[in-house]
Amino acid sequence: MRTAYSVEKVRAAERELMRRLPDGALMQRAAAGLAAVCAGLLTRVYGARVVLLVGPGDNGGDALHAGARLARRGAGVTAVPMDPERVHAGGLAALRAAGGRLAERVPGGRVDLVLDGLVGIGGRGGLRPAAAALVEQIPAGAVVVAVDLPSGVDADTGEVAGEAVRADVTVTFGAYKPGLLIDPGASRAGALRLVDIGLALGAPDAQALQHADVARLLPVPTASSDKYRRGVVGVVAGSAQYPGAAVLAVAGALRGGAGAVRYVGPAAEAVLARYPEVLIGPGRVQSWVVGPGLGEGRAGEVARCLAEPVPVLVDADGLRGLDAGALRERAAPMVLTPHAGEAAALLGVARESVEAGRLAAVRELAGRYGATVLLKGSTTLVASGGGAVRVNPTGTPWLATAGSGDVLSGLGGSLLAAGLPGADAASVAAYLHGLAARRGASGAPLLAHQVAQALPDAWRDVSR
Repeated sequence: MRTAYSVEKVRAAERELMRRLPDGALMQRAAAGLAAVCAGLLTRVYGARVVLLVGPGDNGGDALHAGARLARRGAGVTAVPMDPERVHAGGLAALRAAGGRLAERVPGGRVDLVLDGLVGIGGRGGLRPAAAALVEQIPAGAVVVAVDLPSGVDADTGEVAGEAVRADVTVTFGAYKPGLLIDPGASRAGALRLVDIGLALGAPDAQALQHADVARLLPVPTASSDKYRRGVVGVVAGSAQYPGAAVLAVAGALRGGAGAVRYVGPAAEAVLARYPEVLIGPGRVQSWVVGPGLGEGRAGEVARCLAEPVPVLVDADGLRGLDAGALRERAAPMVLTPHAGEAAALLGVARESVEAGRLAAVRELAGRYGATVLLKGSTTLVASGGGAVRVNPTGTPWLATAGSGDVLSGLGGSLLAAGLPGADAASVAAYLHGLAARRGASGAPLLAHQVAQALPDAWRDVSR
């Protein structure tokens, strides 16, 4: 599992470690790891042209010390400070001793690699004009390596206020930061490289599951299993206007590990035509999925599902008009799966507010409604109570297609019926859904039913 920690926790761990190390040792550890990554990105170090964009803090010091190491191996290294009056003294001395030089602006001609050391993890808000002016000078074609995180990205949230560096690689020290995993910051970080500098950290603020984590959570039948012991998921979805939503939600549910799927709604004929194994009509279930394609005027069906003492996943039209106070009183697990627009309606804010601050929005939703919340989007986030937010690392932009969310809701509901807790069901569903989409798309447009069809292969990939 990839874990990420807030700036406050990272800073506290750094202070504790620095009390036990010689002065400057921690920066040297960071610089050594940074220089090693840069050397690996260059065709060869000797003769390479490297530019350092240097801020006034320790982030700039890391860049200068790393640049000194590259210069000692024969690279031509030029440092361009954001503020010539405020440059890390030790780093500057090391660079000059290694043969590096200072310049007022990025030199013309060939530049092989640019190190972004302008703003560290404590930066907030947009870039200052002097920093933004240096970012504009980054030459096309150069490999851009961010030091700890791209300048202009909020380390705790991934928010970007104004201009920000768009890195090819980010070398982060000691721990991943949430802003490296959450869009819009994640899309500017490029490939992530973690340099271990010996920090002792506590509970993470964000997590990203990996194959092994998901494999441990997948429901697997035993010799004594039957379809009822494996769980029955009920699906309340579809309408005369949107019968396909029912078919797609059922498709996701059938591939989610439960023993049976029970459909309740007006699209039974369409569902049976596609999936004859589905049970039709009311009956006992271990979870409900309600909302996809319901249309207007069916709030009573949502209420009936929520009144039952079983886990409920609410999606799409089912999210309209939810009573936060009543939901907080439910004893059984509940999962809400809004996209940004639906989340904005639930919070009573503008959609742009959710999209700009996805981490804050998903945490607020989870607390206000007393539920696990899966916030769909370019970075899908799962929040449940006061624990770490889970960041889904799989997916593809091709998932932005009609019906893909219906498949996800059915899959998540089936995992609930199979016995997974809300946060695990939502996280595993998002992971498999994104993995299936990658397989189904293969660089081409993707249909929602193709995501459902690719789920067994995604399941096998994870299991192996």
